[in-house]
Amino acid sequence: MKLENAKAQMRKGVLEFCILSILSRGDAYTSDIIKELKNVELIVVEGTLYPLLTRQKNAGLLSYRWEESSQGPPRKYYRLTEKGENFLGELDSSWTNLTDSVREIKNYKR
Repeated sequence: MKLENAKAQMRKGVLEFCILSILSRGDAYTSDIIKELKNVELIVVEGTLYPLLTRQKNAGLLSYRWEESSQGPPRKYYRLTEKGENFLGELDSSWTNLTDSVREIKNYKR
């Protein structure tokens, strides 16, 4: 198994959780989401992000609004719905349990 493939799979596994976490702080434009993910080295391109946003929107976790832009066409801003906030809370709890379990396994001494 190649290290880069394993790292990419781990990033993919948490990407949706990270998107919801970003949007929990307020509405965001796609390029803002990408910038924040890149800043923490969860490298994402628009072609990866749009299907995830669409899937989350179709699941009722997100909504969006169009806003006029002085620098070009209108922009789509995403926001977390109440269902999305509840789902994020459940994911956050699951994440805590998962990371605690992994930490316990890593630190287990025989």
